[in-house]
Amino acid sequence: MSSKAETAAQDLKAEARGAAQDIGNKARKVADAASDAAETARARGEELLGSARDHAADLADAAYAKGEEAYEHLREKGADYAGRARHEAGRLYHDAERRAAQAAHYAEDYYDEVSDLVRRKPAQALGIAAGVGFLLGLILASRR
Repeated sequence: MSSKAETAAQDLKAEARGAAQDIGNKARKVADAASDAAETARARGEELLGSARDHAADLADAAYAKGEEAYEHLREKGADYAGRARHEAGRLYHDAERRAAQAAHYAEDYYDEVSDLVRRKPAQALGIAAGVGFLLGLILASRR
């Protein structure tokens, strides 16, 4: 019986070795599949990272372009407003110059009239000047 038991033991041992080899082979296959899956995931991650970088660069370029566009628009508006202000200032200056010339002309006419009046009626002019001086003196004295 010992030979049957030995044979049975050896058969079991051989089956155990075969089962262990099958398990080892299957474990290697699983490990290889896991390694392939990890490599695929790493490659996909790198691809997504590259895509994200490209997208971020595109967004930055678009933002830069919009900024340049807004700057150019505002610069044009500023130049337009500066031109309008320059035109309006010129118009106001010429208007003031014209009015100053009119005022000078009227002052010259009135000076000529007053000068003529003083030559014709010096006593009356002296009286008017004294009255105006007296009134100014009263006004200034009351303010103190």
